[in-house]
Amino acid sequence: MMDIKIAIIGLGYVGLPLARLFATKYPVVGFDINEDRVAELNQGIDSTLEVDNDTLKSVLVSNPLETGLFCTTDISAIKSCNYYIVTVPTPVDKNNKPNLTPLIKSSETVGRVLKKNDVVIYESTVYPGATEEVCIPILEKTSGLTFNTDFFAGYSPERINPGDKEHTVEKILKVTSGSTPEIGKKVNDLYASVITAGTHLAPSIKVAEAAKVIENSQRDINIAFVNELAKIFNLLDIDTQAVLEAAGTKWNFLPFKPGLVGGHCIGVDPYYLAQKAQEVGYHPEIILAGRRMNDSMGHFVASEVVKLLIQKDIKVKQASLLVLGITFKENCPDVRNTKVVDVIQNLKDFGAHVTVFDPWANPEEVFKEYGIKTVNKMPNATFDGIVLAVAHQEFLTIDFCDYLHEKNVVYDVKGVLKCDVDGKL
Repeated sequence: MMDIKIAIIGLGYVGLPLARLFATKYPVVGFDINEDRVAELNQGIDSTLEVDNDTLKSVLVSNPLETGLFCTTDISAIKSCNYYIVTVPTPVDKNNKPNLTPLIKSSETVGRVLKKNDVVIYESTVYPGATEEVCIPILEKTSGLTFNTDFFAGYSPERINPGDKEHTVEKILKVTSGSTPEIGKKVNDLYASVITAGTHLAPSIKVAEAAKVIENSQRDINIAFVNELAKIFNLLDIDTQAVLEAAGTKWNFLPFKPGLVGGHCIGVDPYYLAQKAQEVGYHPEIILAGRRMNDSMGHFVASEVVKLLIQKDIKVKQASLLVLGITFKENCPDVRNTKVVDVIQNLKDFGAHVTVFDPWANPEEVFKEYGIKTVNKMPNATFDGIVLAVAHQEFLTIDFCDYLHEKNVVYDVKGVLKCDVDGKL
């Protein structure tokens, strides 16, 4: 495998950690169309915080032929590669329909440099069949080459967990696949050479695609179940956290917690599977019911906060509220598809004045994406209520009493506060 040269297409949350890992053993060219992103990476800085600066600097090289990572926006730099790994995002649009535009554009990019015997591997989460039905025809059309004769393909679903410094890319078992049995083995051997946790070679690309999309659909459905329990127990005046703790004493009880389900995976992937199912004439009931339940939680949280304000005789209209956290998960700067924005918007719809504090999120990115102003430092002010929406480590040591009026409400979405609070899921 000494003649391998890898191009990673897309240097975000998935692409960069993978590129860094492969760069410890092979010449790797990291390609991204975002000039600012490439410039910061070439300075040894990763704003996603997935790769620490020292580790990133240790693999950077100035010659794309050297073992290490060469980051660029120049397509000519990837022409000499023979493995192309596509790690671009696959979001949904405002109507929750899969948006394959980044995947299509990146396939066109690879097609322009594709050569005989090259292998194109996709890591982006898609519905079963997308690689062969959408991406391969684009590669053939753009390159003029014939699939499985001149070039080959593989699929190895990403399993990156943003913000997780324990389960890093090399420590998570990798599913692999290829467009022929021989290519499947080559793809598997490539990943096995750097993934210490091992690999699992799936029998086909479609099987690997399906395995990925059901991983997150399963989690989505389980979280939807406990979110429904939280709504029921709230009406029964029972502490949901206490119920889950008691039930969790049974050895086979699954430890899911209620909350806001956002991010680029769990809140998105089920829609990819649902659309494909509908295309072949099946209406998925459980998958979409889970999505509806989880997408309703922002409105539920806001409504519960408003109820508590009314019970405390605090005027809802123009009430001053502090929302702690806007990223989709704790201790991570990722704001993609965060459902905290639903809480904020619903509170604003009720007439409240909302201040958002998140030490991890980039205010410019948040405003560009959602039109919401955020601050990186705890405001020097007092509020009628505080909503802890994300369990960042910084929030767990805040003395809430210093930031609350005498009459106040505290709502703990994550159930992590040790002191007594008015409300929690």
